Amino acid sequence: MRKVNKKNDENAENSDFIKAFKGKLFGVLRWKQLDDLWDIVKHDKVEGWYLYAIGEPIPTEKTKGERLNMFIDEINGLLRREHKEDYCGVVYTDNLNSPRLIKVFDPNNLGTSCSIATEAPLPSWVICKMKPEELSKNTVQTASRRRWWQGIFN
Repeated sequence: MRKVNKKNDENAENSDFIKAFKGKLFGVLRWKQLDDLWDIVKHDKVEGWYLYAIGEPIPTEKTKGERLNMFIDEINGLLRREHKEDYCGVVYTDNLNSPRLIKVFDPNNLGTSCSIATEAPLPSWVICKMKPEELSKNTVQTASRRRWWQGIFN
């Protein structure tokens, strides 16, 4: 049986990442809003962003410059190809004009509106300013998504 260390659990719940992850988020409903959000992320040439695929190892360094631009172009292309709607609705952020955390849900893994979970579903990818923390040890990306993710940086 695993011992629960309440102090460590409380510290994890109070981290900047967990606060932002569980905090108030705004849905990116229109494709134009997504374009604007990506422009903000791409123009951050100095600080960079952590790119975290849930189920993959937690990134230890921020991504910036051409690698960041390449990732944004790839994920934007994936969303537009696979979410064939006239609205976006699969991206959420803590601030549309000055984001620190962005959740991206996989259009092919949205579940159903009928399923009721005790916890909110996890996104497939998190783009954030603060160092991410593991969100689920049980989440496994599909083989095709894992190849897509690994192919971006290889």
